[in-house]
Amino acid sequence: MSDRAKSATAQREARLAAALRENLKRRKAQVRARAGTDTDAKPETKLNQTGDTSGVRESPQSGGE
Repeated sequence: MSDRAKSATAQREARLAAALRENLKRRKAQVRARAGTDTDAKPETKLNQTGDTSGVRESPQSGGE
């Protein structure tokens, strides 16, 4: 391979690496934004997603008994 081809390949790889880093930053920011709005809007969602029911008691049903 010539020096010119190696240089072009190195530049392309550097461009792709930078694009991947920016994409990852953008995706992480989106996840953080979604997590922030979900927990603010619906606090019970976190309980449902984790399946953690410790500390949650069922209320007695009032009825015909």
